[in-house]
Amino acid sequence: MHPDIQDYHSRQTATDKAICQLLYETICHNLPEAEHKVWHAHPVWFLDGNPIVGYSKLKDCIRLLFWSGQSFDEPDLKIEGKFKAAEKRFTNVEQVDVENLKRWLEKAKNIQWDYKNLIKRKGLLERLK
Repeated sequence: MHPDIQDYHSRQTATDKAICQLLYETICHNLPEAEHKVWHAHPVWFLDGNPIVGYSKLKDCIRLLFWSGQSFDEPDLKIEGKFKAAEKRFTNVEQVDVENLKRWLEKAKNIQWDYKNLIKRKGLLERLK
């Protein structure tokens, strides 16, 4: 585990740390080709420099975010922000459905919007896959 991610996990409560650990292990296992690091203060996975998935501590939960998640056609993922992101929030490790997570990660590999070049394109997102 990257030291910055390990440090991120160590700052969480026991409940949140368990959620983060399960998310980390599942994401790494299902996206072995992805680069991962702490980006904008939370763990994020990238494919070819494009952010794919990450998680962060919010006031009352751990939020799992898929940058292109609105295109996954998954009712358990909720719209987040003004672009194509979607999220799932967890307050307990038992709420993490690993089979759903694996399916979402597979979709994350195959459905991608180009966030890497968002600024260069002045806020216009283009579909990569």
